[in-house]
Amino acid sequence: MSFTGTYAQQSHENFEAFMRGIGIPDEFIQKGKDAKTVTEIVQDGKHFVVTATTGPRVQRNEFTVGEEAELGSLTNEKIRTTVNLVDGKLVADIKGVHSVTEISGDLLIDVMTVKDVVYKRISKRV
Repeated sequence: MSFTGTYAQQSHENFEAFMRGIGIPDEFIQKGKDAKTVTEIVQDGKHFVVTATTGPRVQRNEFTVGEEAELGSLTNEKIRTTVNLVDGKLVADIKGVHSVTEISGDLLIDVMTVKDVVYKRISKRV
């Protein structure tokens, strides 16, 4: 299934605990907890361009599945990692965060885990 599309965030779980777990200061957590993310994905075979817009913040990551790439993290750092496709899901480990992204019908489901804190964001295709 193709990931290509634009997705608007519908809900998220454990945002504050996850953000604390990756070292985001409380003042930024409070500003971001009610912000909604719009994610645009363009997939061309194994090549992806993912643009996530949250308020004024835009993060664009480009990668090819199975090849090392430099990706922006949630803390605005550039991290070299490899995104793999496992059972139809995009899987990556980015500086202590295990990320799994999948499509389920019209939903884009992102699950990120740091230590024992699991953050889940559900977005719907628009």
